[in-house]
Amino acid sequence: MAKYIFVTGGVLSSVGKGILTSSIGKMLQTRGLKVTVIKIDPYVNVDAGTMNPYMHGEVFVTDDGGETDLDLGWYERFLDLSLKQENNITTGLVYKSVIEKERRGDFLGRCVQIVPHVTNEIKNRLRAIARTSNAEVVLTEVGGTVGDIEGLPFLEAIRQMRLEEGYENTLYVHVALVPILDVTMEMKTKPLQHSVNELRRIGIQPDIIVARSQKMIDAEALRKIALFGTIPENAVFCSYNADSVYQVPLILDKQGMGDFICQRFGHKCESADFTEWKQFVDTIIKPDHEVNIALVGKYAGLTDSYVSMSEALRHAGAACKSRVFITYLEAEKFEQNPECISDLKNYDGVFVPYGFGPRGTEGKIAAIKFARENDIPFLGICYGFQLATIEFARNVCNLKDANSTEINANTPHPVIDLMPEQRGIEYKGATMRLGAHKIILEKGTMAYNLYKAEEIQERHRHRFEVNLDYREILTKNGLVFSGKSTDGRRMETLELPNHYFFFASQFHGEFKSRLGKASPEYYGFIAACLSKKMGKPKPTFS
Repeated sequence: MAKYIFVTGGVLSSVGKGILTSSIGKMLQTRGLKVTVIKIDPYVNVDAGTMNPYMHGEVFVTDDGGETDLDLGWYERFLDLSLKQENNITTGLVYKSVIEKERRGDFLGRCVQIVPHVTNEIKNRLRAIARTSNAEVVLTEVGGTVGDIEGLPFLEAIRQMRLEEGYENTLYVHVALVPILDVTMEMKTKPLQHSVNELRRIGIQPDIIVARSQKMIDAEALRKIALFGTIPENAVFCSYNADSVYQVPLILDKQGMGDFICQRFGHKCESADFTEWKQFVDTIIKPDHEVNIALVGKYAGLTDSYVSMSEALRHAGAACKSRVFITYLEAEKFEQNPECISDLKNYDGVFVPYGFGPRGTEGKIAAIKFARENDIPFLGICYGFQLATIEFARNVCNLKDANSTEINANTPHPVIDLMPEQRGIEYKGATMRLGAHKIILEKGTMAYNLYKAEEIQERHRHRFEVNLDYREILTKNGLVFSGKSTDGRRMETLELPNHYFFFASQFHGEFKSRLGKASPEYYGFIAACLSKKMGKPKPTFS
């Protein structure tokens, strides 16, 4: 029988539930237990796919094409798992399913209610994942903050899980903020106490409380949290600020959290083995070198919009024993103040990420042009791949006003165009080219040398692609499409062989990047940035 751990958060959002959940999973993994992770998002969207990144951060894509919450990315990076779209449960998804059942007649004669119909749907989904994953421990993070009205059905469902699965098979973990007053430097536990009281009012008594604070809580704060939380002091832990989020499992395990959970569940676990994990963490916090990367995007005001990309750059940095400093630059800056483009000379590499719509595109194109003409290492992802194609078409192939039909439907040279199967689509949700697809890499190219394979699988999320009518003129002028779909009709990677490093991909390599298993395209980029900075010859990666 699977054990269930439920993680809730209090006082404010973004308190660190995702990192805590991932860290608990890591502590159990290092003791030999098989885990899986579920994220509950109380918003009414069916999935994250139609939300602007400024609303909820990046959209993380799974192998099976799920457009999910960014926390699934943290779970995958920490635990080296490939989760499915079913591991992200939303209010919209739950209600959609219940309403479809009602319309189908499954509840004939009954009044459909939150309890039991909605809560049963939630519990059924949790148990189904436990069965299909064969996990010994199922971790479930309940998004939002305790007290949010939209989260109540989910909290009621996990309250019922204790009654149905038993005390010995369920564990409630609550994390809440413990602020430190600037004036007195005093740790204040009252917000956490109120948060626990709100959880109790709903009917859930936490078994473990994690204080989220700037530094390790003192003995007095710990005593208060235990006393007013009605738990023993050895069930109180602190997640304090660290140099890297990958240190958090080590911090919590040192306090005894991993052993406490195993004892609580009656597991006779192996000793925790963090040897390899510590080695990876050391490469991040104790680097030999450093590189500075300019990320030129349209969502630079919220760095969570690029969290998987930022982490992939750091994974690549760790592989190169280098700290990666990322400066998030608004692309519109280069449109409003063109003279600022020369600022890119101050960076070791230029990175252009994904995006949608016309805002900031000319600024990104200007950044790509500057990187190409000044031989600054460049990496483009998804939209960055498309804009690199447009820049080359305009400025090398002399195709005046070349563009994407997403940006200008009347462009005389639509070098990027809507995929044929996307024409006529009215519903936007979950209709892009999504998930893992096979890619064939041409031998002798940089793509092949980076991946060291002829066939790879990477995750996608796009509607537009390179227009094959322009492939010949682009390649005649020196652009190499080194990766293609299995039918040869979709261009997947491009490169300029005569440059120090100029590479872009239609796919999102960052979604499969892990600490200790850096994405090859990100690794190649950072390795090139470091080599050029040190005055070394162009890397071949062969």
